[in-house]
Amino acid sequence: MRPILLSLLACGFATHTLAAGEDAQRLKAAGETLQEIMGAADKGIPSTLFRKAQCVIVIPSMKKGGFIFSGKYGRGYASCRKKSGGWTNPAGMRIEGGGFGLQIGGSETDLILLVMSKKGMNGLLASKFTLGAEASGAAGPVGRDTTAQTDATMRADILSWSRSRGIFGGLSLQGGTLRPDNDANQGLYGRKVTSKEILTGQFTGMPPSNTFRQELNRYGGSTAAK
Repeated sequence: MRPILLSLLACGFATHTLAAGEDAQRLKAAGETLQEIMGAADKGIPSTLFRKAQCVIVIPSMKKGGFIFSGKYGRGYASCRKKSGGWTNPAGMRIEGGGFGLQIGGSETDLILLVMSKKGMNGLLASKFTLGAEASGAAGPVGRDTTAQTDATMRADILSWSRSRGIFGGLSLQGGTLRPDNDANQGLYGRKVTSKEILTGQFTGMPPSNTFRQELNRYGGSTAAK
């Protein structure tokens, strides 16, 4: 009996270790995605919008199979501005739903969302919310110097972009749903912690070394948006 119990414990530990490694790798990919897109010389997310964002969500592509947004889901991380300046630790997020208006097939797709309003942030902290219902969404404009003073971007709670096959552009995610990924949080931090606790600054444990928050400070500013 004892050998069987030890074998089961070892198997459970190995499974947990593998899952934690996948979560850390996904966080690394999220940081690299931000770095690549924001580092583009003439394209990318307008810096004026990025500095005004209250929260940022990055869903990097899966390594095998990519996305088919319709009927599928992606996993990534979010971070919100702290009142004292800087950004919170990354919190796991999932995006789900059909009818995103994008069929990618087997290619890799990255998704970035900027939460621009208090309403959008409150939705992010909820157990689940739908873009276009609980919070309005719009395709984000592209271009480093774009002022983006359109009705859609001025009024939207959440702006979204996608990158696939090297092409980067605004994407409408009406009908898609966002919800916390607490399994990813446990894998990343080694304990049970909710995304709400992380994004409101209640949890201060450190994740594995990564570039995600470094890139947020670099391009989004390290002080609270006014």
